[in-house]
Amino acid sequence: MTAITQSARPAPPQKKPRLTNLEKREIKWGLAFISPWIIGFLLFTAFPMIASLIFSVTEFNLLQPKDFKFVGLSNYIRLFSDPQVLKSLAITVRFALLSVPIAILVPLGLALLVNAKHLFGKNVFRAMFFMPQMISAVAIVVVFGGVLNSQSGWFNRLLAIFGIQGPNWFQDEQWVVPAMALMTIWTVGNTMLTMLAGLQNVPTELYEAGRVDGASPWRSFWNITVPMISPVIFYNLILAFIGSLQYFVGAFIIGNGRGDPNGSTMFYNMYLYKTAFSFLDMGYGATLAWVLFFIGLALTIFLFKVQNRWVYYASGDQS
Repeated sequence: MTAITQSARPAPPQKKPRLTNLEKREIKWGLAFISPWIIGFLLFTAFPMIASLIFSVTEFNLLQPKDFKFVGLSNYIRLFSDPQVLKSLAITVRFALLSVPIAILVPLGLALLVNAKHLFGKNVFRAMFFMPQMISAVAIVVVFGGVLNSQSGWFNRLLAIFGIQGPNWFQDEQWVVPAMALMTIWTVGNTMLTMLAGLQNVPTELYEAGRVDGASPWRSFWNITVPMISPVIFYNLILAFIGSLQYFVGAFIIGNGRGDPNGSTMFYNMYLYKTAFSFLDMGYGATLAWVLFFIGLALTIFLFKVQNRWVYYASGDQS
């Protein structure tokens, strides 16, 4: 009986082997190399997010920090009685619906062009299409301000050749948002490169099999190219939607920081900025920021939920 009891006892836990001096040095060097990123993340991302979350449940004025007061969910309740929130969201959604198709279809078309087998000077065209990406957002607005000028802009002159009266792009309430959506053409360089990388990873055997089956170029594009690069399209679609929700620079410059003409360029981010830094209502501004975060998060989750209907992964896995 004693023997059985002793054999049933669990074995004593084994001591973990000590780290060698080499392993300790590797850990120290690893931490040293990633410490700039960790410090930057804590200072410029984690801490501001935590501070913003705290501000969102307070009444806080930048010029009167001593009057810091906890108000609970009052700022969030205030959203439902603020007509400017819905108005700015409507402007932002309209911009997104106009700019996102441009941000996807135009770079896809350019990627197909520079991926053509018999195109002479491919690298030159790739550089030309990417170079505008290197220009600052302010410079892009200035350039398009001249291009779309109702009096001297060449775009309206081009329309006039075909007998079309061009609108007053930046002074007309109905046309200023489409004009800003049109400006996104100038920033499709990065998207074009990712689309091009996706196109170059499509196996040529699929196209050869399609030709054997008598598939037309359009059918090959729709049934082979699009499914094979759909993960790349999906990735850029998420970035385009998030970018459109955060649109600010063009709206600030074109609207003179006031949402001109007549509030038609008061994007959600513009309203957030004015609330926090013009009216100095940091508490309500932080609330607006968190609402924008949750809108973007909800949109991203929705896109991930519906991706299995059209996104194809070569491994057969769909998440």
